[in-house]
Amino acid sequence: MPKSKRSKVVHMTQVNKKTRENKERLFENIRECIPQYQYCFVFGVDNMRNTYLKDVRQELSDSRLFFGKTKLMARALGHGPEDSYADNIFQLTPYLRGTVGLLFTNRTPEQLLPYLENLAGEKVDFARAGATAPRSFVVPYGTVYSTGGEVPAEHDVPLGHTLEPELRRLGMPVRMVKGRVELEQGPEGGNEDGGYVVCREGDVLDSRQTRLLKLFGICMSEFTIKVLAYWSAATTKVTPVDPEAMDGVEEDGDEGSD
Repeated sequence: MPKSKRSKVVHMTQVNKKTRENKERLFENIRECIPQYQYCFVFGVDNMRNTYLKDVRQELSDSRLFFGKTKLMARALGHGPEDSYADNIFQLTPYLRGTVGLLFTNRTPEQLLPYLENLAGEKVDFARAGATAPRSFVVPYGTVYSTGGEVPAEHDVPLGHTLEPELRRLGMPVRMVKGRVELEQGPEGGNEDGGYVVCREGDVLDSRQTRLLKLFGICMSEFTIKVLAYWSAATTKVTPVDPEAMDGVEEDGDEGSD
């Protein structure tokens, strides 16, 4: 049978799957850190953003941070007294579930915990589909402003007319009036919310809602790191800090290391 002369798609990029060697390297790196550092912290991440995690790595350059498969990290620490790589460090393994990582450091809890707590509110981003809205957002009736009513009209500017078609496509009842985007009330008048409800507190956001929030510049995702527990080499004890921080999160995270 003659060869097909149809043009073929040739991909110019190559993605290397994480091999067994990568996994074993992560395993060995974790075990190498255990005798080198005084503390091992288990931390959880809310609203994961790689760019923000990179900033944390740079700030904690004297420490080692691992973010990988929870089962692999648990195997490196040990599952019980018989295979624990250091005295009682296996007691951290129950905390290794969901979007969590390991931080090895010589900084004391008194030094580290305030730094991580202060991250809250400093690093915010636009919400992604599937995130839970921490608050409601309503765009008032009348002229639509760039922040959707988040700031007083005298300190805001009307939304650009080029966005009117996209707002309509996303379900907002808007039209152009004398060159301005206007949000209309329904045939029965306005609702008790006083405008178009983009989301309510507690909503699980879909892609339409996250797009509207982004158009109005509303950041609802706050990158936070919460320490669940830590192990001390000096005392060989595990101290819980916030063990309920990751309740309800998905099991297992993406694999990686420092």
